[in-house]
Order: sequence, then C-alpha cells, then structure tokens
Amino acid sequence: MKLDMKLIAFIAVSTWAGAVFCQTNAAPLPAQRVSLSASARVQVAQDLLSMSLTTAREGADPQLVQSQLKTALDAALALAKRAASPGLMEVRTGRFGLSPRYGRDGKLSGWQGSAELLLEGTDFARISDTAGKLQTLTVASVSFGLTQAQRQAAQAQAQSQAIALYRQRASEIARSFDFSSYTLGEVTVSFDDAAPVYRPQMFAERAMLAEAPAPVPVEAGLTPVSVVVSGSVQLK
Repeated sequence: MKLDMKLIAFIAVSTWAGAVFCQTNAAPLPAQRVSLSASARVQVAQDLLSMSLTTAREGADPQLVQSQLKTALDAALALAKRAASPGLMEVRTGRFGLSPRYGRDGKLSGWQGSAELLLEGTDFARISDTAGKLQTLTVASVSFGLTQAQRQAAQAQAQSQAIALYRQRASEIARSFDFSSYTLGEVTVSFDDAAPVYRPQMFAERAMLAEAPAPVPVEAGLTPVSVVVSGSVQLK
C-alpha cells in the first residue's frame, strides 16, 4: 500500500513539474501590438503618349487583301521612321492578320484583315504631327501614361508622404493608449502600377484627297500614383 502511495505522489509531482516547464518555455503572446496603415497619392503629369494607327481591307482574294495591307503599312512605316527618334518617338508595327468571312449559309464569302502601326514617346508634337501625315492609316486609339523616370519620382514622393503619415499615426495611437513610444514591427510598402489612360478619339475616315495633313489633336492630363504602407507597431 505504501508503494502505491509513493508511486501516485511521484506521478503527481512529475505532471505538475512538466506543466510548469511547458509554461516557462512557451513563447510569450504579443502584447500592446497595434496594426495600422497609411496611404498617400500624388498627381503627376502624363509624359508618355501612345498612338495606334490602323487600316482594314477586305476582298475575295486573301493574297490581294494581304498585299493591300502590306502596301498601306509599308508606306506609313517608311514615313514614320523618318521622324523616329529614341525616346522621343518610337515606331513599331502591331497586329497584322487576315481572317475569313462567312455568309449566312456558312460558306466562305471573302477575307478581311487589318494592319497596325504604333507610335510612342515623350515628344507629343512630333507624334501628333507624324500621325497626321500617315495618309494610308487612321488613328484607332490614343493613350497616355508615365515614363519609368516620371513614375519612380512620383512613387518616391508618395512613399515619403505615406511613411510620414504612418509614423504620425503610430505616435498618436501610442499616446492615446498612454504609452510613451513604439517600435516598428513588420511593415509592407505597396506601389500601384496604373495602366495607361485611354482616351477615345473621334476621327473621320481620311479620304485620299490633296489636303494638307494636319497634326492629330492630343492633350495629356494627370495620373494618380499611390503608395500604401501597412504593418504593425509595438507600443512601449
């Protein structure tokens, strides 16, 4: 009987000691930790213009349609490349293709195709003037955006503002809870990657007349650039 009592006592002491050991070595739970975020947005002038010019042809003979598209594109490309300049106006071809047309009876009735030329750069006057001279193509779309340098400068400005606001809010929260200061926890800085701003343009189909070519009217605006700072702080 005495042996049984000793065994029970030993088990009870061992269990209590193990519980104390686990509590001592467990990681302390975070205390006085606050999650918060701050954002800033700056408006920056658009300094990049992208213009798409296209032409379309259709007919019964796919080879003839393709030849007509190629002739129109080659003429526009030759003229545009004369005014091309790195950074100021880049010239490149875009979509070029043919597709069959079918009648209501499901039979092949002809072919249709289109060709595209793209002008992009920071010299708006050069691009609009060149587009106005391309008589074999018409303007399909115009979009404005930011160069890499312009976007990075705007992001740096917005980042500074967002971080300053984040620190201000952290200090205000600490004081509101009767703490004297705080330390930073994990912080994430997020940047937006805004897509180019497309502005629909209404252009009449050019007739092949002996008219003096006029520049295509364009007007840039502003693009918002945002930065968000989020994370947590430990109140002290």
